[in-house]
Amino acid sequence: MQDVKTIGIISKPNSEAAPSVLAGLLEWLAARSIAVRLDAVSAHYLNRTDGIDREHVPDGTQLVIVLGGDGTLLSAARAIAGRDIPLFAVNLGSLGFLTAITQDQLYPELERTLRGEHRIGLRRMLRCELMRGDVRIAGYDALNDVVLTKAALARIVDLEAYWNNHFIGNYKADGLIISTPTGSTAYSLAAGGPIIFPQVEALTLTPICPHMLTNRPVLVPDTGEITVWARSEDEETFLTVDGQVGQPLRQGDRVICRRSGFTLQLVRPPRMLFFDVLRQKLKWGER
Repeated sequence: MQDVKTIGIISKPNSEAAPSVLAGLLEWLAARSIAVRLDAVSAHYLNRTDGIDREHVPDGTQLVIVLGGDGTLLSAARAIAGRDIPLFAVNLGSLGFLTAITQDQLYPELERTLRGEHRIGLRRMLRCELMRGDVRIAGYDALNDVVLTKAALARIVDLEAYWNNHFIGNYKADGLIISTPTGSTAYSLAAGGPIIFPQVEALTLTPICPHMLTNRPVLVPDTGEITVWARSEDEETFLTVDGQVGQPLRQGDRVICRRSGFTLQLVRPPRMLFFDVLRQKLKWGER
């Protein structure tokens, strides 16, 4: 990769491991004359006052390091917002499909990355727009999924889904997950959706506890556009993006999802492939 002069660091809040890992990492980078831009959480761990908002951490950097789990990585992916900056994700927790680099691998893999010997996994993001009539209310980019789910007091939500204006069906359910291949190992998997190889150009619609048991997960090409209409009463349906941001919907709102123009560059360990991660995280048996 290009000569790395500045690295951004984004850390998971309330992590017991993060402060010591972060302190050692900054010492390691300083010894190589590499400047850092810390998010507010990272700065707080070190009792520093130069922390900045996450969305500004990637500015002027050539690499962003994430210390945490998949949730922290999802937030960092939105902060990078399509910029040509690789993301180096270190897993400080247990279950993490995206943060495949362990603490033990941190320095060897980082050294390899700085030498330009790293392997990049490209992960396509999902663009979501909330429309109210002809007015665009909000727009989001998701790495994992867009979820329409019932609000706290709603018993069930009523949704109507289309792909490229072709009617798919009505969903009376606890919700509906629109997932990227990357997100297929997240909420969609827990709801009974399929695991999709990252390079497959598809999106998945996975119902959550559907009233009709014949409502099953559906894969569609990501070259098209998914539109979901909210048919429940105002604020009975809630839109969530990557499990982190979102807002309540009104009756008649529509959520439009399409393949994003943004692609996340994720640094991967050179000897760990997709099925290796599945075997490790899902405890699949090995012969």
